[in-house]
Amino acid sequence: MNLGELRLIRKLTSHDHETLFSFLQEEASFNLFIIGDIESFGYNEDFQEIWGEFTEDGTLKAVLLRYYDSYIPYARSPFNVDAFAEMMKSKHDSIQLSGKTEVVAQFEKVRGLPLGKKRVMYFCECTSDTYVEEETNFDIKIATIEDVDRIIELRNGISEFKTTPSTRRMLLKSFETKTGRTYYIEENGKMVSSASTTAENSLSAMVVGVCTDERYRQKGYASAIMQKLIKDLISEGKRLCLFYDNPKAGNIYKRLGFYDIGTWTMYR
Repeated sequence: MNLGELRLIRKLTSHDHETLFSFLQEEASFNLFIIGDIESFGYNEDFQEIWGEFTEDGTLKAVLLRYYDSYIPYARSPFNVDAFAEMMKSKHDSIQLSGKTEVVAQFEKVRGLPLGKKRVMYFCECTSDTYVEEETNFDIKIATIEDVDRIIELRNGISEFKTTPSTRRMLLKSFETKTGRTYYIEENGKMVSSASTTAENSLSAMVVGVCTDERYRQKGYASAIMQKLIKDLISEGKRLCLFYDNPKAGNIYKRLGFYDIGTWTMYR
């Protein structure tokens, strides 16, 4: 970066919090990971940094979050892609990049940036419980940290799911930091269907891990759990977000009140 770029791009601190959140809240759903990480870990952790690019008059125009070796950029207008890319390259040989498609796609033309395999998913949100039934006939329970291994066991038994060694660690962390929750249904003491949230913050939450054991499908379990999630989070003043790349799955969520707001791209 040249001297001019250094003056316009700097690491943000708690003194920038109000300016940063005002900027991020314009598209709170797309920024739920950035918002959640800042609310959970602040500005002084070694594993997390957030950088901001400013205009000449001091207006924030773009941000870049680093969480370990993962990066999320966000901007609503043209920004210095090359400068942000140089910052990423200087810290890591392998980069995990994700974000709003229109933003992260601009990094594809940067030479020498080690991006991984590209995956584009639909991004949708739910801001109302209009389509939620008042009551269900199912006993839906809220998981505790003691249920983590049961959740992993359920997911491991489903062909559509790919768990990794970090899955358990991340699930534990979401319980410990209260940035996630899991609702589930069981039969004869066995967890057979569940849905979780992650990256919960004061404004929104990401829905993940919606699954049902293949032997217990077609009973409406997952739909009932999702309806409870929607009802509870909307009552807390939060919007729900989720990714999907299967149109059939998308139609199921849309019947519950979700609607598409764009696409999200990951490079892994």
